[in-house]
Amino acid sequence: MQSSHYERLGGAQGTRRLVDRFYDLMDALPAAAGIRQLHPANLDGSREKLYLFLSGWLGGPALYVEKHGHPRLRARHLSFAIGEAERDAWMLCMSQALDEMELDTMLCEHLKQSLWNTADHMRNTQP
Repeated sequence: MQSSHYERLGGAQGTRRLVDRFYDLMDALPAAAGIRQLHPANLDGSREKLYLFLSGWLGGPALYVEKHGHPRLRARHLSFAIGEAERDAWMLCMSQALDEMELDTMLCEHLKQSLWNTADHMRNTQP
């Protein structure tokens, strides 16, 4: 029986670790300053929502849906100007966070591509 990406990432603990590192990088990397400004000063709520979302997205418990309903990702992000720079900054943080998880190479690359596709779908401004 094949395990889910959620399980391969380390379940709840691994997902939380990924989310925390992602937001730590967003706070620290100068290249992420633009996307950081789109977030509230206190990232606790953002961390929790991404954790809930990724849990289900990775094949674990559908925590986000249970608490907030359907994610409607694009609709929930329409109030923010998201272009290529914002997508790329988001992916810079997520890619580095994934790399630091020391995952199986194929899993890491698959997750990066899937998340890039999702991040690209969030774009709502033209260059």
